[in-house]
Amino acid sequence: MVEIELDGQKVEVNEGSMVMHAAEKAGTYIPHFCYHKKLSIAANCRMCLVDVEKAPKPMPACATPVTQGMIVRTKSDKAIKAQQSVMEFLLINHPLDCPICDQGGECQLQDLAVGYGGSSSRYAEEKRVVFHKDVGPLISMEEMSRCIHCTRCVRFGQEVAGVMELGMIHRGEHSEITTIAGESIDSELSGNMIDICPVGALTSKPFRYSARTWELSRRKSVSPHDSTGANLIVQVKNHQVLRVVPLENEAINECWIADRDRFSYESLNGPDRLTQPMLKQGGEWKTVDWQTALEYVANGLKQIGANHGANSIGALVSPHSTVEELFLAARLVRGLGSDSIDHRLRNAEFSAPEGARWLGTSIASLGELQRVLVVGSNLRKDHPLFAQRIRQAARKGAQVHALYSAESDWALPVAQFQVAAADQWVNALASIAAAVAQEKGLVAPWSAEVTAQAQAIAKSLLGGDRKAVLLGNAAAHHANASSLLALANWIASETGASVGYLTEAANTVGAQLVNAQPTGAGFNAGQMVQGALKAVLLLNVEPAFDTAAGQAALAGLNKAEMVVTLSPFKTNLEISDVLLPIAPFTETSGSFVNAEGRLQSFHAVVKPLGETRPAWKVLRVLGNLLGLGDFAFESSQEVLAQAALATADQPQVAAGRLNNGSQAAIRASVAGEVAPVTAAIYQLDGLVRRAPSLQMTADARLALDEVTA
Repeated sequence: MVEIELDGQKVEVNEGSMVMHAAEKAGTYIPHFCYHKKLSIAANCRMCLVDVEKAPKPMPACATPVTQGMIVRTKSDKAIKAQQSVMEFLLINHPLDCPICDQGGECQLQDLAVGYGGSSSRYAEEKRVVFHKDVGPLISMEEMSRCIHCTRCVRFGQEVAGVMELGMIHRGEHSEITTIAGESIDSELSGNMIDICPVGALTSKPFRYSARTWELSRRKSVSPHDSTGANLIVQVKNHQVLRVVPLENEAINECWIADRDRFSYESLNGPDRLTQPMLKQGGEWKTVDWQTALEYVANGLKQIGANHGANSIGALVSPHSTVEELFLAARLVRGLGSDSIDHRLRNAEFSAPEGARWLGTSIASLGELQRVLVVGSNLRKDHPLFAQRIRQAARKGAQVHALYSAESDWALPVAQFQVAAADQWVNALASIAAAVAQEKGLVAPWSAEVTAQAQAIAKSLLGGDRKAVLLGNAAAHHANASSLLALANWIASETGASVGYLTEAANTVGAQLVNAQPTGAGFNAGQMVQGALKAVLLLNVEPAFDTAAGQAALAGLNKAEMVVTLSPFKTNLEISDVLLPIAPFTETSGSFVNAEGRLQSFHAVVKPLGETRPAWKVLRVLGNLLGLGDFAFESSQEVLAQAALATADQPQVAAGRLNNGSQAAIRASVAGEVAPVTAAIYQLDGLVRRAPSLQMTADARLALDEVTA
């Protein structure tokens, strides 16, 4: 440790730290633009100049290492004058457009200009103008004359997103930030550049000119998309969501969110929203009141149960639904005497697990791994924030290995990228297991040829201290999922690694914990979409997009006598008999359990739109109309308490029930089996599918091209 004196206060910091780090520890604010705690030091804005005793001139706090006994003054006359001089230079070319700038009210330059800027400028020359750039549907670079060349956006691309899409060209007053890798910014984390831009050069294109920042109410929430459980601040005006930004949580999403977390809010106010219950009568859709719709559903379920038996009734439920919604859906189905409920919509194998499949470690620990084997995942697109963590581990020297059906750009160094057709994944993973056995002189769990690539992966996994074998969405949906897990468990046990699932949706773990899947003789999702049921409840599910059967699921569900869709959107019109408008995550309270088993609850941030109602309330009323017991809940918190998951706001909630163990026998993949079904990055759920800006991105267009090819 090194002790310095900062503004008369003694501060101890680690050797190699900068003066800025000491100031942060002491709670002293030093004005700055280019410095960001998550990015490398650039020292190019010079706003953080401080007075260091015995130094001939002011020194940048962000780039001056501490030394024993150093005396630093941040508020001396020398430091203040230096900072004022820098501010004067920054404002020479800055346009005077604060009244129309989206950054107004949360602009670092605006804030610091009050304290360090002059009341007038000594420069009468014309200000420079930088031509605007069109870089895609998410980020606006219309006013690049505002840019102060802090290079935060450039460093973010290089260091966090893994792709240097922006760079600085030319020199001196001709310098400008522009795209250098292509014509658009296509990173799945690109929206974070908007947050870290200290001026209004990079702004949100969907939010542009929608509201002033001081008009917005800020409310906490949790992302309903992938299994990270990113913490959000949802910004609201007139009961309408206008912007979503990250809420910092070092244990989960740090200060970043993925673009689908940031921009999917557009669908909340879109034309597809369902705002009133609807019944199909004589082939025509008609708007009805809630009482009529719910009585129709209740009477229909009773009649079908009486005519065809209880197990002819079932529910397909989305793992993007809340714990409370899934718990009540399961209770309703089982209260009717059926066990046919399932959240495993894209699975091809439906073996009964011993417990809830989860990450097997904490999210934060992904950034500290030294060896990683990822099986069956396009990591960067499936889990952008997990990929970011592993990217940081790779920057520290971690060796990352992958087994997938196609080599893709993860924007991080991958030591071994083993490409194999999906029906060969078991053999490929068995080859790695055999290589591990060979290295350790053990008997392999499955006979397989040891390839050079498998041997390299095995040797890598046997080295290092912190290791993980991670199974992705495609591995979870695979027809031989249990064999892949059994092999992963064997490899992990012999190499000292953790083993876990990246898990697909916001509440995949929670769905398992509340038994939103058959526990006995009920039909699984695969059987239900083939036409096994006479009455089907669809909770946040669009079978054509969310199930492994795709469009074929519609034909199977059409065999049912009654299909009830509970959704925020007008969807499933061709197969449904009833549409019940339920609230999206912004209009209801609820909870999600993320991949690491962390339970996170949230409140509604806006009023339900029209006649929309929270799904847990709809299911509660339906349960009461059906005469089922234990549906007398007054709040979602009561439902959560009944679900018995509210043990603590800590990772590994209900830890004894999280279990990636498998006793399944390893079996060879069936030659020519259908490839596992996974969702593209902007097709994951109904919200992202209806967000116009996300659907105009390069990733969305690529996914559409693959579907239509």
